[in-house]
Amino acid sequence: MKFGGVALIAMLALGILAVPLAAEAQQAAKISRIGFLSPSSPSDPRTQRFREAFRQGLRELGWVEGQNIAIEYRWAEERTERLADLASELVGLKVDVIVAATTPAIQPAKQATGTIPIVMAIAVDPVATGFVASLARPGGNITGLSMMSSELVGKQMQLLKELVPKISQVALLWNPANPSTAPGLRHAQDAARALGVRLQPLEARGPGEIDSAFAAMARDRAGAVIVLVDTTFAAHRTRIADLAAKSRLPAVYGLADHAQAGGLMAYGPNLPDLYRRAATYVDKILKGAKPADLPVEQPTKFELVVNMRTAKALGLAIPPSILIRADQVLE
Repeated sequence: MKFGGVALIAMLALGILAVPLAAEAQQAAKISRIGFLSPSSPSDPRTQRFREAFRQGLRELGWVEGQNIAIEYRWAEERTERLADLASELVGLKVDVIVAATTPAIQPAKQATGTIPIVMAIAVDPVATGFVASLARPGGNITGLSMMSSELVGKQMQLLKELVPKISQVALLWNPANPSTAPGLRHAQDAARALGVRLQPLEARGPGEIDSAFAAMARDRAGAVIVLVDTTFAAHRTRIADLAAKSRLPAVYGLADHAQAGGLMAYGPNLPDLYRRAATYVDKILKGAKPADLPVEQPTKFELVVNMRTAKALGLAIPPSILIRADQVLE
């Protein structure tokens, strides 16, 4: 009986010890792995803001790195040709979900997997580029957020016309290597016809073609320029702003970062807010939702940024009708 009592006590002790061990094992098993694929550089201040907005969105929903999630970051460092291999790496790691930061990252992620859920942090036109069947019913393994940047080109054209009423020719800087910019070109053509303005589309597939595009604008006497949303243009935003200033061209952009880098005006969605909202998709997917059942959402926050320093350098007086609508005026 004595031996039996000792054995019973030992068994109970082992059982008590096993409870926290089992709990710890269960906690470790709950760590989900998120892949984050971006064409940008992690050292870029704008990239850092976007990443922090995404992480903040996760924290608001109870997901904390090192506790219940692990994030595998893959950066292409502005070399988009690397994205396919980086996407394959994330698939090989068997992550639970892939967050594709921009359109150039979504395509290789889509090609790399048809089963792992993919969340688009910012997509220019996910329907036109074939990422989803429709906004309401994405289908497949991709969902997320659309920037609506193509649809906003018409408003950017109207801003230019409001700023320079007598303008007759507007240049359009676009990247034909980026499939998401084609819809923006079509919207720009429609807006130009509606406003009675001649459109001058100029291609720049990479940074080496940006200078020649601005040389063509000057040669053909463009009165202003619209710069479509593109990862390469965003990475070289200061250079583009300098070229526009040198060419004495009023310029409107789709990203606030361009105006903050010296561009004249920018009108478009608030990108940090989109990255924060991308976390809600990750949250739902990690809790069992299927991407095909999660409608693609559009921006709810837009911002108009005006750079008064650039306006003064160009000798332009910004109309009160624009200033009163501006969310940010850079003095």
